[in-house]
Amino acid sequence: VQTCALPICELAHASGKTLLEGYVVGFEIECRLGEVMNPRHYHERGWHCTSTIGTVGAAAAAARILGLPTEATRHALGIAASAACGLKENMGSMVKPLHAGMAARNGLMAALLAQGGYTASDRAIEGPQGFLAVMDAQRPTLDSVGNLESHWEILTTGITVKLYPSCAATHPTLDVVLDLVRIHRLGADDIVSIDVEIDSMTPRLLMYDRPRTGLEGKFSLPFCVATAIVHGAPSIDTFELATIEQPAIQALLPKIRMRVNTEFDASVPLSQTRVTMRLRDGRAITESRQGARGGSAQPATNDDLAAKFAACARRALSPAASDRAWSTLQRLRDLHDIAELTQHLH
Repeated sequence: VQTCALPICELAHASGKTLLEGYVVGFEIECRLGEVMNPRHYHERGWHCTSTIGTVGAAAAAARILGLPTEATRHALGIAASAACGLKENMGSMVKPLHAGMAARNGLMAALLAQGGYTASDRAIEGPQGFLAVMDAQRPTLDSVGNLESHWEILTTGITVKLYPSCAATHPTLDVVLDLVRIHRLGADDIVSIDVEIDSMTPRLLMYDRPRTGLEGKFSLPFCVATAIVHGAPSIDTFELATIEQPAIQALLPKIRMRVNTEFDASVPLSQTRVTMRLRDGRAITESRQGARGGSAQPATNDDLAAKFAACARRALSPAASDRAWSTLQRLRDLHDIAELTQHLH
């Protein structure tokens, strides 16, 4: 949603407040779709929600920002429903991050087409051959979640911020490993073995036991754990071939084992982990965790957000431009024209 909201605001010379309104609308639409479509759509059928549900959410956000009337908004969502796609089989390849760009592009396109008079079926979402049916949703209609005027998911569940640039399924385990390394002052030479228990859904995402590329490394629990032990919290630079090939990393990979604990399936998917480290001094250390830092139970601090923004922005911007952009973001709600922000991003 945010990837679409910013450029459409720039195109429309919209305010920061309008951007936030569009973001919230897109967020709520995605949550309602996710509620009726999952877990079957994502966890069982292999659709990548960032691109499928995200396309419709992006269209909703763009429609709000453009101020489209009800009928045109309905058409925008219908157009987006036909443009939505994205396969989890592409996890670990260049296509996975492309999914977010595709969703933003297609959602923006759908809203602009609808603004120009393009039409779609009124039943594109809930019809017998519509989005929910074809995407094999858990439930066939939105009737059970049609409470947009009275319930706000963004207030109930909050926003999860990924503090590490790897698959979200690695994050609870990374939190545990980083804590254990810090508390017990451990290094790679201290480790005999690491056993990581996860739910039955996690292996469908973390597909790469021995990654060959940095992109595969984002979906490899052994690699993420190994690099956390050797280098600390993963950064964007972590996921390079040179890191994978480091002897210290390669020596650790065979010592790290991921196994399913079906007891974890009763909780939110991808949220539970139990890590057992066996050390050369004979100790065995076990730590469990539900949820990751950056989620609603352990929200990211402003310092966390500033650090993440800087780490990403400074790959394309000078430190001074990055600092100016971050400073402008702090008063986003008060910006009369989003160009006050985007001028710092070029």
